[in-house]
Amino acid sequence: MRRAAWWAIGIAAAAGLSAGAWLSNPATPLPSMESSAPTRPPQVPVAAVGEPLPAFTLPGLDGLPVAFPDRFIGRPLLINVWASWCGPCVEEMPELARFAARHADNGPQVVGLALDTPQAVHDFLGNVPVYYPIVIETPGPADASVRLGNTRGLLPYSVLVDAEGRIVKQKLGPFEAGEIEDWAQLP
Repeated sequence: MRRAAWWAIGIAAAAGLSAGAWLSNPATPLPSMESSAPTRPPQVPVAAVGEPLPAFTLPGLDGLPVAFPDRFIGRPLLINVWASWCGPCVEEMPELARFAARHADNGPQVVGLALDTPQAVHDFLGNVPVYYPIVIETPGPADASVRLGNTRGLLPYSVLVDAEGRIVKQKLGPFEAGEIEDWAQLP
């Protein structure tokens, strides 16, 4: 076999291995935050456990503004950051939907924070409906996910906030089956 063919086979094999490793990673990197994207600007405050939920306003599915934390004070809040193109995010959504339904009247509220385009979110939810509130954010180095502590730019990412508006837990990566109920218990 000619040397050029061996090189082509080697490059294809390396690309396949890289793609396989990327797809099997439980925390999927945001495409817009890969190495070519700028890093988080130094002036962007990043919340940590024990600190108040940062104030921000994002559009809901209907385009109307949803103010954090004001709209959600009084009950615990689980914010799940996801995107329509993120396989692990999509896999955990049915479990999040069941959790949200079980706690519709009491316990933690669930809000999905989509780092995506409005059209992609609407298209996705047309095929995979969820009945908890969804807000939409444009991914970037200072997006709401970063301000919530996701400085690595990986998805899915979840934050648990107590009824007074303080962050009590942060989780990078997907929930395993049955994990949400225990994780969302307040200390």
